[in-house]
Amino acid sequence: MNELQDKAAITGIGQTPYSKGLGRSEYDMAVEAIFSACEDAGISPREIDGVVRYDMENVDEEQLLAVLGNPEIRYQASTSWGGGGAVSVLVHAALAISAGLAETVLVFRSRARGKKSVYGKDPKQGGRYWERTEAHLPGLNQWHVPHGLVTAFQEMAMITRRHMIEHGSNEDHFGAVAVTTREHACRNPQAVMRQPMTLEDHHASRMIADPLRLFDCNIETDGACALIVTSRERARDLKQVPALIHAGALAAGSHHIRLSTLFSRPRDQDSAVRVGRQLWQSSGLGPGDMDAFFCYDFFTSFVIIALEDYGFCKRGEGGPFAEAGGLSFDGGRLPTNTNGGQLSEAFIHGLNNSLEAVRQIRGTSTSQVPDCELVLSAGANTDPTGAVILRRDS
Repeated sequence: MNELQDKAAITGIGQTPYSKGLGRSEYDMAVEAIFSACEDAGISPREIDGVVRYDMENVDEEQLLAVLGNPEIRYQASTSWGGGGAVSVLVHAALAISAGLAETVLVFRSRARGKKSVYGKDPKQGGRYWERTEAHLPGLNQWHVPHGLVTAFQEMAMITRRHMIEHGSNEDHFGAVAVTTREHACRNPQAVMRQPMTLEDHHASRMIADPLRLFDCNIETDGACALIVTSRERARDLKQVPALIHAGALAAGSHHIRLSTLFSRPRDQDSAVRVGRQLWQSSGLGPGDMDAFFCYDFFTSFVIIALEDYGFCKRGEGGPFAEAGGLSFDGGRLPTNTNGGQLSEAFIHGLNNSLEAVRQIRGTSTSQVPDCELVLSAGANTDPTGAVILRRDS
C-alpha cells in the first residue's frame, strides 16, 4: 500500500551560490536558501508550519525561526546521518502532510564544508572533520580509526575494492561516471567544477585511498539548499509546476562507519536495496519506468553500486552501464545526476541533487531530459537511508 501517493508536492526550491569557500556562516547561508525557496514557491516564510532537518545540522532552529517571522510550527523532525538523510527528509515531510500534521514543511541543509571553512572545535563545525579527530575516541570508532580507517575516503575504498573483486568494476567504469557528471556540470552555471574532464584526466588524478582517485571523490564546498513541501491541493494554487511525491521509503541498517556495509550482511540486505524493494512494491512502478535517477554520488563507485541496488541493472552490470554512456542526459539509458552531482556541482549532503530532481520534473534543468515525468531520488547507499519517486502532476 502506498500511503504517500501524490498527497504531498515539492513546490519551492532555493539555494545559495556554491563555492569551495564562501566565507559565510551556516546560519547565514540557511536563511538565504530558505527565503529563496519560499519566494520560488510564492509563499511567506510565516506560512511554514513544519520543519524537517538533518540531525547533524548546526543551524540553531530558534534563531532561524525568529528571522523567518516566528511561524507557528506544528511538526518538527530530524533524520539520521548525512548522506542517508539526503532524501529521508522528504519522506518525513510527505508523511507529516499525509497525516495532516502540517501543511507547509521546510526541508533544508546548510554546510561549511570547504577545506578552509572551519569555524569551531567540534568536528561538525566546518572543514574536514577528520582533521579534528579526538585523541580519545568513543564508541565503535576506537576499533578502526587507529588502524587507518579515519576518513570516509578510506572506508569507501574498502567497499569499492570489494565490488571490484566480486563484480568486476574497474577504473574505466569509475572514470565514466566522473566524466559524465562533469559533462552535466559544464552545462550548469551553478556548478563549482566546470572544467571539462576526459577519461585520461580521471586516470591521471592522484590517488586518495586506493582504488579511489581525486576525481572519484566528491568535492568540498560551502552552500545551503532548501525545499518547500505542501499538500497537493495547495500546490496547485502556487506558482510552480509541482513535483508530486508519489512514493517514499526508509530503511535503517548498514553503515559505512561501522563497515557493516562491507562485512556483516549480504548485499541484498543493505539499506538501499530494501528501500528500492519497498518503493517498487508500494508504487506499482519499476526501474524501467524512471526517466532519470538522482543518487548520492559521494564517490564514483557508489553510483555504480546504486544502479545495481535499485534494480536498474544486475550486479556487475553497473560499470558497463556507465561506460556505455548510460548516465548521460543526452541519449543515455538512465540520465543520472544531471546537475553534476556531488562530484562536480556541490556537496550539500546530497540535498542539491533533490533540487535538480525537481527541476527535471519542472522542465527547467540545464541538462533537461525530454518529457521527464518520473524520477527516482535516493540518499546514500551505505547509510540508513531513504528514497522518493517524484512525478509530474497531471
